[in-house]
Amino acid sequence: MTILENIITGQNLSEWHTGYRAYSRKVLETIPYHNNSDDFVFDSQFLIQAAYFEFIIGDLPVPCRYMEEASSINFTRSMKYGLETIKTLLQFILQKLHLVRFKIFEA
Repeated sequence: MTILENIITGQNLSEWHTGYRAYSRKVLETIPYHNNSDDFVFDSQFLIQAAYFEFIIGDLPVPCRYMEEASSINFTRSMKYGLETIKTLLQFILQKLHLVRFKIFEA
């Protein structure tokens, strides 16, 4: 997923899914995150929105361990998350091409 997200958004992040985030005030005041999901895909939507609004996105590598006892997402929910992330990437493409407008990309 990270490779696909990097290619589509033009970013070069090592990991899109760890959940550790820090944002400037300007980002928080610009991104229409109130239109995002209340589920796991929120973080992906937010990062894709940040790329859409052409904010500089950087990352610091952190160790991430995926193990059953430390995760709150099961296989079904992870599939839903992946499909919703792909949906958001398709919306990003369509909005960038001015073919369709989506609320999550309207400031």
